[in-house]
Amino acid sequence: MKLKSVFDASEIKSEFESAGINPNFAIPIWKYVIQNPDCVWDEIPSLPSAAYSLLHSKFKALTSSLHSLFHSSDGTTSKLLIKLQNGAFVEAVIMRYDTRLGMCGGKPRPGGVRSTLCISSQVGCKMGCTFCATGSMGFKSNLTSGEIVEQLVHASRLADIRNIVFMGMGEPLNNYNAVVEAVRVMLNQPFQLSPKRITISTVGVVHAINKLHNDLPGVSLAVSLHAPVQEIRCQIMPAARAFPLQKLMDALQTFQKKSNQKIFIEYIMLDGVNDQEENAHQLGELLKTFQVVINLIPFNPIGSTSQFNTSTKQSVSSFQKILRETYKIRTTIRKEMGQDISGACGQLVVNQPANNKTPGAVELVRDIEDLYLKL
Repeated sequence: MKLKSVFDASEIKSEFESAGINPNFAIPIWKYVIQNPDCVWDEIPSLPSAAYSLLHSKFKALTSSLHSLFHSSDGTTSKLLIKLQNGAFVEAVIMRYDTRLGMCGGKPRPGGVRSTLCISSQVGCKMGCTFCATGSMGFKSNLTSGEIVEQLVHASRLADIRNIVFMGMGEPLNNYNAVVEAVRVMLNQPFQLSPKRITISTVGVVHAINKLHNDLPGVSLAVSLHAPVQEIRCQIMPAARAFPLQKLMDALQTFQKKSNQKIFIEYIMLDGVNDQEENAHQLGELLKTFQVVINLIPFNPIGSTSQFNTSTKQSVSSFQKILRETYKIRTTIRKEMGQDISGACGQLVVNQPANNKTPGAVELVRDIEDLYLKL
């Protein structure tokens, strides 16, 4: 019989309740496993005797394993290739940032290096975005909530994870129940992450956006918009046909009214496709009534067969200037991290980079938390 992950919260709590065991015993079990990932169940102290036999028969401490680890040459990024119990692989990425590059009251914020973990929610993805490596895999399977949480467990052995972004492989809102359950585990003991430090990204799954704030209040929303008009969106994001732009904007307006939170807008810059001044004005008009932060993302090559080219720095700068000066919309340009290990935005696909490099000189940058805290 296939054993379940002990981090599948609904499974372990249901099994404990059925056996007459207080489901809150899951918390000390999780804490012990995080500290001792290679443990056997009998090592965990002070559990009811019935819990040990149940754990042995139905659960594993970790159903996944860290297969390979790759470090970028500048030391800011580490990519984890994680093998699942069924033999499939997913990738997660640790990105290291410097707190002092954020501003507070006009002064650099105190602190030092912190880490953000980019998490996968599916093996592959059915959205088929033409600029994204994961989309080229097609959809393979959803991850369980435990497999999602286990990415954080593996990463926590390598870095002190402060922020989580669901921007890895897959469309998180197409695996809605598992993602919501995993986030709830991360928000509570023993992880106790703040909801404002968790961001869920989506291409715009409207029906799921409509219920996200009620299920995960305080969690941030990022939308992979990538084009200001429906025609271009459909051209580069085939799934956009199912989510018309106006319906998406209506859902975002409702989300913002309920949550009173700014929304992150992800916009990949594709040369000659969506990076013209006209597109900048169209985007500004589309979003001028919203409270948003727009993140312009340089296109990351996904192989020699890619149909797209990266926008010039001048085009990106002009695009940003229009949004900032004409529409007064806060607009950032993402500093790419992990390109040399295929760990940058849009590059996650199950493969193994040629080099397994160790960290060198570190050039640390701002992260999403700085954007959030300055809103």
